[in-house]
Amino acid sequence: MKVGILAGGVGTRLVEETEIKPKPMVEIGMKPILWHIMMHYSYYGFNEFVIALGYKGEYIKRWMKEYCALNTNMTVKLSTAEVILHEGNYPNWTVDLIDTGQETLTGGRIKRLAPWLGNETVMLTWGDGVSNVDLKALLNFHRSHGKLATLTAVRPPARFGHLELNEGRVLEFSEKPQTAEGWINGAFFVLEPGVFDYIDGDDTQWEKEPLERLAKDGQLMAYQHTSFWQCMDTLRDKRLLDNLWQSGKAPWKVW
Repeated sequence: MKVGILAGGVGTRLVEETEIKPKPMVEIGMKPILWHIMMHYSYYGFNEFVIALGYKGEYIKRWMKEYCALNTNMTVKLSTAEVILHEGNYPNWTVDLIDTGQETLTGGRIKRLAPWLGNETVMLTWGDGVSNVDLKALLNFHRSHGKLATLTAVRPPARFGHLELNEGRVLEFSEKPQTAEGWINGAFFVLEPGVFDYIDGDDTQWEKEPLERLAKDGQLMAYQHTSFWQCMDTLRDKRLLDNLWQSGKAPWKVW
C-alpha cells in the first residue's frame, strides 16, 4: 500500500526556517519532520511513498538523493564518476517525488498524485505533523466500514495554560497536552480511489469542498485517536517537538 505525503506548502508561520527550505524539511532532532513521518509509516510496514512537491521541492529531491550516501559507506571512482553504495543504515523505502506545482492547493496536489498512487486503497497525510496513531488499527477501521474515506480525528493540543476558575480564584493551573473536548481533522487519511472524483482541480482545497461533499454523501468516517498528535505550524511547535525528541521520550517515536 502506498503512502501519499503533501509536502508542497510554503509554511509562512515558520518563515525563519522556510525562507531557505520547505516546511517538511524543518528539522526535529537533526532530521527533517518528513523523515519522522516516513519512519512512523515504515514501522507499520508501509515503505512506498509518493511525495507531492511544490515550494522549494528541489530541496526535498536533493535530500532524498543524498540520504543514502550520507548513511552508508561508499566507493567513488573519480575517473568515471561512478559511485558504489555499500550496505548501510538506511530504510528500505521507495520514494516517488512528484512536482505538483507551486500554487496548487491541497486537493489539487492529491489529484495530481492519482496516477502515481494507483487504483487501490492508499494512506495520505501532511508533511508537517507527527503522531503515535496505530496505522494498522486505522486501516482495519477503514476496511470495516466500507466508505471512501477515513480521517484521523484528534483532540487539538492546548496552546496555553489551562485554568479552572471559581469566582475569579484559580483552582487549577496546568499545561495540559490536549483539551478535554472537541475533535479536529488530524490528517492520517485512508482513501479509496473514488475520492479523486470529488476533487475538481488545482484550485480545490481538500479540507473544503471534497471533505464536505464526502461527509454529505455519507462517505467520510473518523478514526478517533486519543493519544499524541502534534502539527508543526509555528516555531513554538518546533521547539516543543525538539524538546520532546531531545528528552528521549518523543511519543511519536514508535520505531
